[in-house]
Amino acid sequence: MREVLMLFDNASNNKFSRGAPRFVEALWIFVSAMFVTSWLPGSAWRCTLLRLFGARIGRGVVIKPGVQVKFPWRLHIGSHTWIGEHAWIDNLAVVTIGDHACISQGVYLCTGNHDWSRGSFDLITQPILIEDGAWVGAFSKLAPGTIMRKRAVLTLGSVGSRELEPNTVYRGNPAKRVMPRPNNAKETSNAEP
Repeated sequence: MREVLMLFDNASNNKFSRGAPRFVEALWIFVSAMFVTSWLPGSAWRCTLLRLFGARIGRGVVIKPGVQVKFPWRLHIGSHTWIGEHAWIDNLAVVTIGDHACISQGVYLCTGNHDWSRGSFDLITQPILIEDGAWVGAFSKLAPGTIMRKRAVLTLGSVGSRELEPNTVYRGNPAKRVMPRPNNAKETSNAEP
């Protein structure tokens, strides 16, 4: 146990910028704990609070109770996207979520890690990109630097890393490609046949 604790003695985050003054971060922690992560129903006011702290959020976004956002100033969400209960957006780097995407309940989006091969245990951050129509299944996790292309799906409890191809379903830990995502465009299209 002592050896594990010694790893943190030399930990270095010197190059990391929090992106906002400490007082703004402290205010966000208070506001988030009282309102955003609360059990209280309602989505519009959650979006408004996130916007007040610098998040870029499109129209028609649904943010359910219990959602945690580390740094709202590093969050970009397109229009008509759904963020499920108790999703955790641990965005030390920018997290970008496209239009009509779904982040299901209990999802963890992780943008930071440590270089365990170095004695200084340096913090490493990488952004996450979730493109239009992608779906991150319940209790799944995305690693730093993950890109989910358009309409990619990560199934229940899976762990995604690197690039998940468009219109493809992934499952497992680490997530592997299992099948193409069916295209039901005819069912949802407003175009004439």
